[in-house]
Amino acid sequence: MLPGSPLVELLLIAGGVALLYAGAELLVSGASDLALAVGLKASTVGVTVVAFATTAPELFVSLLGAVTVSTDIGLGAVVGSNVANIGLVLGVSALIRPLDVSDTVFRRHVPFMVLAALLLVGLGWDGRIGLVDGVVLLGALVAFTAAVLRNVQQNQSAISEAERDEMPDPKARDAAAVVGGIVALVLGSRWLIDGGESLLSAAGFSDIFIGLTVLALGTSLPELAASVVAAVRDEAEFSVGNVVGSNIYNVLAVIGIVAVVTPIGVSPAVRGFEFPALLAFTAVAVAMMAYGERITRVDGAVLVVGYGVFVYLLLP
Repeated sequence: MLPGSPLVELLLIAGGVALLYAGAELLVSGASDLALAVGLKASTVGVTVVAFATTAPELFVSLLGAVTVSTDIGLGAVVGSNVANIGLVLGVSALIRPLDVSDTVFRRHVPFMVLAALLLVGLGWDGRIGLVDGVVLLGALVAFTAAVLRNVQQNQSAISEAERDEMPDPKARDAAAVVGGIVALVLGSRWLIDGGESLLSAAGFSDIFIGLTVLALGTSLPELAASVVAAVRDEAEFSVGNVVGSNIYNVLAVIGIVAVVTPIGVSPAVRGFEFPALLAFTAVAVAMMAYGERITRVDGAVLVVGYGVFVYLLLP
């Protein structure tokens, strides 16, 4: 992207934030109504449709960055985004409204989030995530998708005829709202990323720092927008499912695809700080979910402060 004036970059950032909010409203509203119409649980929609949709910016940024700039951008965006999803997205959502954690998400989906974090650290510990590693990650993604589909099938078969008769019919406008929300989220995050990246590049910051901060935060904004809107609308199952699903897709799909396209170098600095931080945030989130089956406002405050410390320690 050609460098523009600071005013242009700030306008891009402001426009991106506005699109993110509008897109989140459309996506959560449309997905919620569609879930009711087809008999899916909100948590299942959050961990699949909403999570996959809000992961699109990470995939776009990581692939584009890996091919045109460096794999540092893609790796930084994913690791930083997963930390931001837990520290910032879950934290802010819980501050707005305590988040109940569904049994399905905790028992069936959270283990995959832990597995994804362990695989990323384990495969990248030798300093390189290559083709074989990418295939392993994509294989785990297939297993996760199969588990989700089996869960959906079980839910569908458990719906009685009487319950089906009471379910609303799927509406084209709900599907259009989901699609429109996804487009707005991707476009909004792209604008925000372009503006922030240009400002930091001009100031002389490194690719890995840009990836771990601006790009990670920028690509987590769809998750943040969707989860905050869900919390405000008292649909907390979307918030938790969205974060868990996004962290799974970020590693298994995004890093898996990028590694198949081009090897990803993992610097000693990433192995020494960012990887342990990812494992620590994941462990804390799982412990909070396990204790009392909800994430309280106190938990939310702890997560937000923890994320603030993480960003502070990243500053050069």
